[in-house]
Amino acid sequence: MSTSGRPRDVFAFWLVVAFVVAMYSVPSEWIPPLADVRVALIASAGAAGLMLVRRLLKLEPLYLDGIRGFALVALGALAWSSVSWSVNPEHTQAVSADLLKSIAIYFAIINVVTTPRRLAILCGALVVSCMVTSIGAFNWYREGVNLVEGFRTRWLGTFGDPNYLAMDIGLTVPLGVAFIAHRSTKWVFRAICAIAVVLAVIAIVLSHSRGGFLGLCTAMTVWSFREKRRMQAILLGVAFVIGLLLFAPATYWQRNETIREFHNEGSAQSRVYAWELAGKMSSANPVLGVGAGAFRFAWPLYATGPQVRSPLVAHNVFLDVVAELGFVGLLIFLVFVGRGLPGVARPQSRLVDPGDRRLGRGLPGLPAVSLRLYPVAAPLRAVGDRRIRRENDPARAGLDAPGRSDSPGRPRAARATSDRVRNGASSGQRDHHRVQWRGIHRCCD
Repeated sequence: MSTSGRPRDVFAFWLVVAFVVAMYSVPSEWIPPLADVRVALIASAGAAGLMLVRRLLKLEPLYLDGIRGFALVALGALAWSSVSWSVNPEHTQAVSADLLKSIAIYFAIINVVTTPRRLAILCGALVVSCMVTSIGAFNWYREGVNLVEGFRTRWLGTFGDPNYLAMDIGLTVPLGVAFIAHRSTKWVFRAICAIAVVLAVIAIVLSHSRGGFLGLCTAMTVWSFREKRRMQAILLGVAFVIGLLLFAPATYWQRNETIREFHNEGSAQSRVYAWELAGKMSSANPVLGVGAGAFRFAWPLYATGPQVRSPLVAHNVFLDVVAELGFVGLLIFLVFVGRGLPGVARPQSRLVDPGDRRLGRGLPGLPAVSLRLYPVAAPLRAVGDRRIRRENDPARAGLDAPGRSDSPGRPRAARATSDRVRNGASSGQRDHHRVQWRGIHRCCD
């Protein structure tokens, strides 16, 4: 709640929800009237703009997510600076602009998603909107449209690569399972989440993405270890395995079997060659790399033989970063990613709010599925981390963050303080309360 007792950042929050929905449903790709409308960009810019304008006009603090936030800003600054030394400055400039957009929506999410209810709404929107992508990928496979290698499904826009499709859809599975497993979730929404999870797994299987499959298994393993009702986790895991055995096509198993025999598999060997070239680029440009997004453009400079005319992506986000932004960029990226890893092992009991406990088990598995979709995954994880720090800080326990409603989960002292401020405190006491909260907020954040 704000100091006036009203929720804040309402419009910014719903624009964040619209951004998440647009990211997965990509309406501009299949709705003709929206073909020239960049819905996701408009929603993200609107959310970040409204959030920032309010902070400036109301003199409210801007939450920067500590070390992780500063690392993200540093990474964006380095990417933009790499235009000056990139092997393809025009492409690097475009990639850097996209990264700055991702940074803007990152800070918008962590500043406006400040209550368990908002976190649940955002995650629920992500799970439900993913059904559009899953159904689209399934229809393309069923109709044999634009299949990669003749059997790997994909879809529109950013989901045009089967590997990206699998990783980005896999992001929603731990969240959907967390909704399903929680008893307080209404049965209608549990049924919707169950359908969404089944469709997502089907799309991942039909993409034949080995990395997407391994990422999904890793995320679900993290969730199962954090789930207190182990029998429930075991039953869901058994159902997942039985579903794969019964419905996965033969091509899916044939492709995954090549993981053990990658020496004789062409796709795997091309990735090994891409990794070797990443090493060459890093050796030649160890400090700052070849420029953000310039890996494929630098490929002909380091490749030999027939591979010169077949540039590939790095197929490894860490090697991609060290090749494009050098060891300076890799160090910053590791700080950004690694800062969220302690949340994976954090005891679930430290999430004191029932709404947080529902989603807290699913959030840590998100980065395991897709580092590519970190603009969505990382801020969701950061929201959970921020709430944990706030609830476990005695100095802040009595003064809750703006935007949060007065609920039974709040400490008794916090409710009493809020009641005194609302029910007859003098204007001087109100001003003192506001100044005290702002000072604590700046110090603790």
